[in-house]
Amino acid sequence: MSDVFDDRRRALEEEYFKRRDRESLEKLREAMREEARGRGEETATLQCPRCNGRLHESGFDEVRIDRCDKCHGIWLDAGELEHIIAQENAPGRWLRVLWPGRTNE
Repeated sequence: MSDVFDDRRRALEEEYFKRRDRESLEKLREAMREEARGRGEETATLQCPRCNGRLHESGFDEVRIDRCDKCHGIWLDAGELEHIIAQENAPGRWLRVLWPGRTNE
């Protein structure tokens, strides 16, 4: 019986740290944006881990993904892939795709 509670406790801890990581990353990105605005530049971007291109943010199913302007690679932050998979497996997903704005959800 204690195994169930231990598993649940570990799952809650993992979720907590994932959330903290996402919040920290978002604060870092916002600081980079503010710094770039202060210099009068465009939105600050990160360097692509694969090539020397720059990563630009775009949205996909309420997730901010980073896409390289040279190699067109897509980079996800911690927890974003799980969020996309959860959205794909959500009930009524295909109905919302086919008829956006026509469902009660």
